[in-house]
Amino acid sequence: MRKLIMGIVHFRERLLPQYAERFHELSQGQTPETLFITCSDSRFVPDLIMSTAPGELFVMRNVGNLVPPSTAEGTSTGDLSEASAIEYAVLKLKVRDIVVCGHSECGAMKAALEGKPLSETPNLTKWLHHSAPAVFRLEQEGPLDPQLNRCDQLSQLNVLVQLEHLASYPIVRERIVDGTLHLSGFWFDIAKAEMWAYDRESRRFETINRDSAEQLLNRLNRD
Repeated sequence: MRKLIMGIVHFRERLLPQYAERFHELSQGQTPETLFITCSDSRFVPDLIMSTAPGELFVMRNVGNLVPPSTAEGTSTGDLSEASAIEYAVLKLKVRDIVVCGHSECGAMKAALEGKPLSETPNLTKWLHHSAPAVFRLEQEGPLDPQLNRCDQLSQLNVLVQLEHLASYPIVRERIVDGTLHLSGFWFDIAKAEMWAYDRESRRFETINRDSAEQLLNRLNRD
């Protein structure tokens, strides 16, 4: 707690002057272009990795970056928190992009692979049910990248499954069809501090660097 408190003091004394005007603007409202769905894992810091400033990302974090699928009527089959964030981002903030981002060495994926219900974590066991389709796909279809360890193989497939869950929401699907919303899958390698993006053409996650970034942006523009 001392680190947190002193961090606030540091921000107030050293950083606030350069952010003061921006926060004053944000007090009037927010206009982020992206809903960023990622894991609660402390090792991944979205704003640091993507060099984003306050007000640029609408972030939803949970264990395993999971999105409970929707019914045909648009009601979540799981926790309402995720569905509420999706509705708010799409209908009120009118984001143009939704990104689901997984990461390497994910504890949620390790637990999902074990598949053993634990009496001391009944809520976690129930929550990880939303990753079960990814586990099934790994077992039946194999990994996207055989060179990764099994946990990371599942983590990558889980990103794709959660994108499918996102598209089950009518409000999301309608906007994908009319071209006002785009879904993307990212994956972060913690050890290398590298971000990867899923390429539908190659059906693989590819590292985002200077060269691949331009290719990725061109594909997004075509879509």
